[in-house]
Amino acid sequence: MTNPFEMLQTGAHLVPGAVGPIEVIVDVPSGALCGIAIVAHPQPLLGGHAMHKVPHLLARALCDAGWLVARPNFRGAGRSAGKHDAGMGETQDLLMLHDHLRARQPGLRVALVGFSFGAFVQARVARELADRGEAAWRVCLAGMPSGEVDGGRRYETPTDIPHALVVHGERDERVPLAAVLDWARFRVQPVVVVPGADHFFTGKLPVLRALVLAHLAP
Repeated sequence: MTNPFEMLQTGAHLVPGAVGPIEVIVDVPSGALCGIAIVAHPQPLLGGHAMHKVPHLLARALCDAGWLVARPNFRGAGRSAGKHDAGMGETQDLLMLHDHLRARQPGLRVALVGFSFGAFVQARVARELADRGEAAWRVCLAGMPSGEVDGGRRYETPTDIPHALVVHGERDERVPLAAVLDWARFRVQPVVVVPGADHFFTGKLPVLRALVLAHLAP
């Protein structure tokens, strides 16, 4: 498969994944690159995809701030191969994407950004990168599931994520705030709580955008 990132073109590309091609939406800033941001979308079993409003908004904001942004579609979403793998295979795909990007832009810092299921996957990616001595420069995890959530799914979310901003809605109806605080208590991980926000940060997206941009400011 050819390397679509050599030309650094905005648009949808296919890159190698563990079980076949991964579709990646790329946003390239008009000026100098300040880093690479990999942005992960919510649960594909519930309709999540790379063009979902939350990752889309964060991607555009980061691109405007000078980041080369890559938004992969998880397995089975968009043109990505494979079937949903509850975060396990998705972690391997994002690690491959990370390595693919770093090999071609070795001098750039890397940020991991995830929303909902995408935050769970990015927490796993961040932990694996740290374990192999390649910790991401910054990590942003919003609406991250932990433990049992709405719908009966259960998430064993890794703790001790280096350089992490964790943001959660006070009134998250899918992932109770108490579950995230239970997760955070083990390593005394601070959690930024957005008052009145639901799972999708309805009416509060500008707040989430500002928090992410501030955490990823050079």
